[in-house]
Amino acid sequence: MSLNKQTTIPAALENIKSGQTIMVGGFGLIGSPLSIIHYLTEHDVSELTVISNNVGEKGEGLGLLLRQGKLKKAIGSYFTSNRDVAKYYNEGKLELELLPQGTLAEAIRAGGAGIGGFYTKTAVGTDLAIGKEVKEIDGEKYLLQKGLKADVAIIKAWKADPLGNLVYYKTAQNFNPNMATAASYVIAEVDEIVELGELLPDEIITPHLYVDAIVKSEWILTKDGVKTK
Repeated sequence: MSLNKQTTIPAALENIKSGQTIMVGGFGLIGSPLSIIHYLTEHDVSELTVISNNVGEKGEGLGLLLRQGKLKKAIGSYFTSNRDVAKYYNEGKLELELLPQGTLAEAIRAGGAGIGGFYTKTAVGTDLAIGKEVKEIDGEKYLLQKGLKADVAIIKAWKADPLGNLVYYKTAQNFNPNMATAASYVIAEVDEIVELGELLPDEIITPHLYVDAIVKSEWILTKDGVKTK
């Protein structure tokens, strides 16, 4: 195994194929791998299922792939940050699976931990429970939620060393660490790549064993939108 996992974004994207399930980090656009997503707009791929908190915003982040018709289904918890999602859903161009945010986070964690599913009280008795097993435990009803896994995870971190150990920046961490454990192939977009040994062991959140490729970010998020560095 190579000690240096740094590569180019186009090379990393060779592992993303049509019809795959892709986990995408981010909360809104914060902590989202925007450079990778922009390169995906030029990558010949379609019929993707994305597992992400939301589908970017209108014309930004995953919203770009939605407008290109590359997304078949979205599994997430907050779709109204991008009004295009409702439009495409109503037109039959996008399938949606809505999960409560805590359930989504735990389902990703469970998938990464090898847990097939778990029972939660959240969503019992609502439309989100339709088609799912309900079990009574100690007189309370619980809903079965299966763990989530993906073929590929594209995540965003602040710093990495050449091995792929990752450090996140404050709340931009969001779903990224859990997604790194729940996919067969993990691509980490990072702002900075430091020398081996520069990262303190106790600040590393995602160990290198979970990461297959590191790419350097080419985009930054400003209050006015996405800008090229």
